[in-house]
Amino acid sequence: MLNNLPLQEQQIVLTGTNITYSISSKIKALGGKVYHLPLITVHEIETSEDSKMLEHAMNCEWLLFTSQNAVQAFSNKLARLKQTKENCLAKIAVVGEKTAQALEKLGFKIDFMPSTYSADTFVKEFPMHVGQLKSCLFLKGSLAKATIKEGLPFPVEEWTVYETIQTTEHASALKDLIEQSPVVTVIFASPSAVEVFAKHIAPEIGWNGFKIAAIGHVTETALQNVGAAVDIKPEKYTMMAIIDELAKGEEL
Repeated sequence: MLNNLPLQEQQIVLTGTNITYSISSKIKALGGKVYHLPLITVHEIETSEDSKMLEHAMNCEWLLFTSQNAVQAFSNKLARLKQTKENCLAKIAVVGEKTAQALEKLGFKIDFMPSTYSADTFVKEFPMHVGQLKSCLFLKGSLAKATIKEGLPFPVEEWTVYETIQTTEHASALKDLIEQSPVVTVIFASPSAVEVFAKHIAPEIGWNGFKIAAIGHVTETALQNVGAAVDIKPEKYTMMAIIDELAKGEEL
């Protein structure tokens, strides 16, 4: 008897961090099997300057966030240093719904979010002009590109609050899954994950024999640069959009 679930018998591999219950449950509800085999790990950076930087952040005109990881690190520092959102005078700008939701859960109001989830669009649409800004602080990860700092027409300070570390802990399991399973989709959400795959998995099995999904044009470009053909690249830069595209593609 045929099963009409669009992802029936498909193996979906998530290689990044911030994998929520809603993502896993949606894949399962569509008939797929979920594997979380991260190729990166994320850790908050703590330094002796944290107290000074957090006090500065509380009094900036704008705080910029482009990832949930930065929000989590910010939240950790608020708790550890006994600061509260009520002490924050800054407006909040974000890239992405998930980043916005993470901040809203902490009680912050979002003052600006670009129409698409990319730093390029952020730079084009940010509603400030030269000479109008007193202080702007970008809370970022260790591997963040300079798109925002270089693209905005006023000085942007940066505070690196977390680091992204590549890991090969799950490389062998991912290689085995691809080799042994007939229908596998590997979802890449960062150039760092692409680099780990390219260095430690692709030399043995190549980039064929499985579907490749990319979140965002930066990750897509990283895949193309190592010779991988991207099968799924939704316009909306979210995990849910990739799952929707996968399901749509498998419907008869």
